[in-house]
Amino acid sequence: MKNNKFSLKKRLQSFKYAFNGLRVLIKEEHNSRIHLVAMLIVIAVGFLFNVKSYEWISIVLSIGIVIAFELINSAIENLADFITSDKHELIKKSKDLAAAGVFCSSIAACIVGLIIFVPRILELLK
Repeated sequence: MKNNKFSLKKRLQSFKYAFNGLRVLIKEEHNSRIHLVAMLIVIAVGFLFNVKSYEWISIVLSIGIVIAFELINSAIENLADFITSDKHELIKKSKDLAAAGVFCSSIAACIVGLIIFVPRILELLK
């Protein structure tokens, strides 16, 4: 029978698994590197333009959502590839839906970035 007793040590060990997942994402998923570079640029530009705290909230949530969708997409792709290397319409559909989630979250993050940064850029050009 499984021991359901709370263990702080086990909770802290779960961070190790999460950080390993991020390491795998960056190491093995090429699109995640694009997201990482974009994230670093947005953070740098945010400091450059001295964005307000509520804007940082939007930026951080947008980045987090894109990374979360990329992680979920990668997990679905890895599981599907483990199950079979054969082409299967439902697996293709699942992979496409997961990829669409990354795409939609990325577009939303870009829109947030445009809303925050375009007025500041236009102000510099005046």
